[in-house]
Amino acid sequence: MNKPQPPSGDNALALAVLNSVQNPVILVDPAGHVAFANWEAESFFGASAAQLARHDIATLIPFGSPLLALIDQVRERKAPVNEYRVDLSSPRLGQEKLVDLYVAPVVGEPGSVVVVFQERSMADKIDRQLTHRAAARSVTGLASMLAHEIKNPLSGIRGAAQLLETSVESEDRALTRLICDETDRIVSLVDRMEVFSDERPVDRQPINIHSVLDHVKAVAQAGFGRHIRFSENYDPSLPPVHANRDQLVQVFLNLVKNAAEAIGDQADGEIMLTTAYRPGIRLSVAGSREKISLPLEFCVIDNGPGVPADLLPDLFDPFITTKTNGSGLGLALVAKIIGAHGGIVECDSQARRTVFRVLMPMHKEESALEQGAAHRMTGKAQ
Repeated sequence: MNKPQPPSGDNALALAVLNSVQNPVILVDPAGHVAFANWEAESFFGASAAQLARHDIATLIPFGSPLLALIDQVRERKAPVNEYRVDLSSPRLGQEKLVDLYVAPVVGEPGSVVVVFQERSMADKIDRQLTHRAAARSVTGLASMLAHEIKNPLSGIRGAAQLLETSVESEDRALTRLICDETDRIVSLVDRMEVFSDERPVDRQPINIHSVLDHVKAVAQAGFGRHIRFSENYDPSLPPVHANRDQLVQVFLNLVKNAAEAIGDQADGEIMLTTAYRPGIRLSVAGSREKISLPLEFCVIDNGPGVPADLLPDLFDPFITTKTNGSGLGLALVAKIIGAHGGIVECDSQARRTVFRVLMPMHKEESALEQGAAHRMTGKAQ
């Protein structure tokens, strides 16, 4: 898609700023035509700025869209308005185009308004991720309580059952063995939950994610995933991720194992591992004004039956599972580990394609590489 060359001077700087914004931005003139569209808007509407300029805004969005009423309202009141969760889905724009809108008048240009689109998909994902972190913190407190209040009595119960086993009749020994087995199972569950109570700072360093993924793949192919075909789509120029290697292995081993279990005995089962550089995602950090950039994307993709739609919003909450004998702690632990690294993890699922996507920060010393990668991405967009 060809990009119009911005003029020189102050206008060039203004256009450069608008084209750097990661949200679609358009300028609607008094006649209702799209007088300007930044690069994100071109991608959003699937047309160049020159093509958009030949259309009335009403022809670009679904019939009767609330956006038209918002534009009229802003022109009349000469004040900005916000509208949330506006559905712009259409054959032209695609399905599930749910957006937040900011519409404002342009100073010195009567009748002209600027429209900023915020796609809800990423906003919803970040909101859900913050919920997942809160859920993980609640499990942290629960784990600490369980460790002290349950494990000690259980050891007493097990010891008593072992003593009884030496004095009861042979037909009753199955019951004492059942008591021991069940106490062992509960202790194992509590031990797994104790991982959540570990709040020590994560020891991080620059890690080559491809070596981590290759290690996880080798472990899977030697065991639970030996019947599944693995494929990779790696970005070889990806900079290091700022992370703890052992914890990353734990995360991706969990995700790959879940994918393998979802595939089951499916004859054409496949798991794809991908890495990519995705600039533009930034996440606010609690207690700080700084926003962390999350340009590194790592995905585990499987062609299994998919995650039930009713479970997707709560998939990373503790005790949520589709497995008959599952505890529902695996993905909650994944969310905790990735959250402790300053990243987010999300799942998009439909039949024959489930994607677990991890977004993480890069090693800070690689800022020059980040700029170079961003420059390459801009060059490709042009």
